[in-house]
Amino acid sequence: MSDLRGKVAIVTGVGRPGQVGEAVARALGAAGAAVVVADRNRAGVEDRARALAAEGLVVTPSAGDLATPEAARAAVAVAEQQHGGLDLLVNVAGGLTSYGEFLSTGPDALDRELLINVRTAYCMCQAAAPALRSRGGGVILNFASIAVVRPVPQMAAYSAAKSAVAGLTRALARELRDDRIRVNAVAPEALRTSANLADMGSAAKLVPIEDLLHVILFLVSDEAAAISGQIIPVTGRDV
Repeated sequence: MSDLRGKVAIVTGVGRPGQVGEAVARALGAAGAAVVVADRNRAGVEDRARALAAEGLVVTPSAGDLATPEAARAAVAVAEQQHGGLDLLVNVAGGLTSYGEFLSTGPDALDRELLINVRTAYCMCQAAAPALRSRGGGVILNFASIAVVRPVPQMAAYSAAKSAVAGLTRALARELRDDRIRVNAVAPEALRTSANLADMGSAAKLVPIEDLLHVILFLVSDEAAAISGQIIPVTGRDV
């Protein structure tokens, strides 16, 4: 297991129980990191922070619309003021909001996907980079999707947004490398979480969340020091 003792992390998208963001925050905390959990849902993120802290983890909430620079900077400020700095940013926040045939899907659907998937990641990366630089480097891990490398029918707007996240990841890896900031993205297929089981019904279609967590813990650890600018599929099968 990766040793993250002494590290400070921000995990976004931790507003509801049983979701990927909560699982990521729990895994980083169990590996020794102090974790700031961030989400626009104030009641939800504070509830998740209390639940994780009750498990013995060091967790602090930050609430705000992370698609705004102000809320993104506020989350970074919580990490610096409460835990002394920032080493890791994991941008889980995002999701699929539109599903349907391309010819019947208007541009408003694309705007929604870009807002929650790309703008949030962009604002958080921009807010976090100076804090990571001041620590002598760090790690940003974004969430793309398997739709980036294996397009999924009826998800054109979502695929376009997640492809933008992949492009942002590669661009920042190049731009921030002299600051010793590594930037990668995971591209998971649908994951086996309690929320997805309720929505999709069949566990056979879903990748175990534990498989993704193993990849994340490796990518944010010093063991992955030579890996940057990569989009890592997590599918359990060939892509």
